[in-house]
Amino acid sequence: MKDEIRNKVALITGATSGIGRATALEFSKHGINLILCGRRQERLDSLKATLESSTNVHTLNFDVRNKVGVLEAITSLPESFKTIDILINNAGNAYGKDPIQTGNLDDWDAMIDINVKGLLYVSKAITPQMTERQSGHIINIGSLAGKEVYPKGNVYCASKAAVLSITEGMRIDLNPFGIKVCAVNPGMVETEFSEVRFKGDANANDAYKGYKALQSDDIAEIIYFAISRPAHVNIADVLVLPTAQASSTIIKKSK
Repeated sequence: MKDEIRNKVALITGATSGIGRATALEFSKHGINLILCGRRQERLDSLKATLESSTNVHTLNFDVRNKVGVLEAITSLPESFKTIDILINNAGNAYGKDPIQTGNLDDWDAMIDINVKGLLYVSKAITPQMTERQSGHIINIGSLAGKEVYPKGNVYCASKAAVLSITEGMRIDLNPFGIKVCAVNPGMVETEFSEVRFKGDANANDAYKGYKALQSDDIAEIIYFAISRPAHVNIADVLVLPTAQASSTIIKKSK
């Protein structure tokens, strides 16, 4: 299967940082052609320059929240990138960490629009070609937060629970077409996640102190493992935690 996957085309949303960027780097090692999607063109350009000596790379600059922009971007792909074999729905964010009664409505909208509706918009743009060919592989990046709710996680946890439900629904609906659908659900991963969530707060990365959190590369390797299985094997759902983490609220930290 690893030889068969070479020269396939993978589209990765949220490719400019964290898990998305690490996945692009991992895929490039195996000769997978890449469509890198994100909102920050300068980062897309930089990543393309890094990877294009290893594989073919095309970038798309759009916001997954904009359904018209999503459809226009996918439609604009050059012929050599139009057939998308692998979709990595990675774009997602958390904003704020407030109890429900003081939650920020704009933060709620952003999480639902990116984590849920954005995933749906991109999938809607790509799945019809997969069903027509009766082949394809979709990996949605969920979270431990989608499996268990923690204090002040409310809407973020709900958005990631929706990702799991959508993934399961996709797997059922796309089963007649032989399309694989998988959810990869990380626990604590040391990325820009906390910085975004706490809106640039200088103490945002305190969440990763006192233990070894997962790294983006760890998740990228799991994603590659999932897509490189034989045709009859679908890794349907993966929960991966750092060794120090037992649940959303229990983490063994050094004193």
